[in-house]
Amino acid sequence: MSNERGPLPRRYARYYLENAPSLVWLVLINVVAILVGVRYYVETMPEVSTFLWPLYADSPAALFLLTLSLVTLLPFLGRSLDDVPTNLPLAYLHTIALVWLVKMGVWTVVALNLGFDVYFPAPWAYFGIIVTHVGFVAEGLLVPHYGRTTRGALLTALALALVNDVLDYGFGYYPPLRYEPGPALVGATVALSVLSVVIAWSIMPPAEQAA
Repeated sequence: MSNERGPLPRRYARYYLENAPSLVWLVLINVVAILVGVRYYVETMPEVSTFLWPLYADSPAALFLLTLSLVTLLPFLGRSLDDVPTNLPLAYLHTIALVWLVKMGVWTVVALNLGFDVYFPAPWAYFGIIVTHVGFVAEGLLVPHYGRTTRGALLTALALALVNDVLDYGFGYYPPLRYEPGPALVGATVALSVLSVVIAWSIMPPAEQAA
């Protein structure tokens, strides 16, 4: 089975996902990035219910989902991506991981530029965060090379993304910002929830192809 739906050339996906050193390093880098990301939220997390942390710490949650998605490949190292098996739970995991990566990667760029005056030109607070979150989208392009999706997985991802938006702006659990989010950011966030699901639908093969 060959997957040409994703925009990332398959030879790059094979290099990063079929070789033990590159895949292990990719997992480890994401684990470190999760810890770095959590530091960004840690001061405000005590004010948030523990049960809501996965929806509050949006960027670390996106990387955590991707890491889980990548870890499912470890038992199949040495085998072609074409031979990696799939099932319904994995379709949900891979789909939600991709949606969260795309949404949070693009959302961060939008949020920082809507608050351009309070972020630019700080080397890390502006440039560093934007570059790392664009990396979310780049990593997400690996997922369609081994992950499959279903209509149920896409609808679940959309529902979770919209629930997250309601929590963020309806109850004030949006990520820490240097400014108060206005209608532009709220509208952009909801649009990104829909757009990220559309992107997942357009680049992830349906699970039926695994047969």
